[in-house]
Amino acid sequence: MCPDCEDLARTVLLLGQLALYADTAGADLDFVDAVSPSLAVSLPEPPGTSTEES
Repeated sequence: MCPDCEDLARTVLLLGQLALYADTAGADLDFVDAVSPSLAVSLPEPPGTSTEES
């Protein structure tokens, strides 16, 4: 798997796990609110969508 693909897959997995955690009873929603924007911003461009590759 290419390095960008691994980063994208790992970050998407973390966002999914965070969403599941947010839906659990007793979840720390302040933590979710603090971490989710940082994870979303850290998403790399999906492979094959870079303007440099065109």
